Amino acid sequence: MSSGQENRKAEISGKLKPGDPSPEFRAIDVNGKPLSLKSLKGKYVYIDLWATWCGPCLGEVPHLQALEKKMHGKKIVFVSISTDTDFKLWKEFVKKSGMTGIQLNFDGNKRFLELYGVTSIPRFILLDKKGHIINMNMTRPSDPETEKTLKSLKGI
Repeated sequence: MSSGQENRKAEISGKLKPGDPSPEFRAIDVNGKPLSLKSLKGKYVYIDLWATWCGPCLGEVPHLQALEKKMHGKKIVFVSISTDTDFKLWKEFVKKSGMTGIQLNFDGNKRFLELYGVTSIPRFILLDKKGHIINMNMTRPSDPETEKTLKSLKGI
């Protein structure tokens, strides 16, 4: 199934659930280079939806960085996707704060957020190696259950 078909399937059903293919996304990194979800297949994907203006989001950053360090060398990628609409502000913030992992910005495209029904951030999503949803409302990095869950993944 193509990513367009997957997105249309999610649109029609109106409700994503664990086991469903995640809707595709294309977002831009801090250097302006596009990256798609499809390019991350073969690894688990822990997605952090956040913004520079979101206090609780920023509170999770040190925990996310610590979790990334603990999981280094494992078959998982940590993808932080900002909902900020000011690309320049976001880019400067990421560089100044030394954020690690894959840093992306939707650059105004809210489709992925709509398909997941995201109405507030921070929001965390866990995908399997094939890009299917494991948990669309995953625990935060500050929750000890998150590390336990990630370490228990098959073939991590």
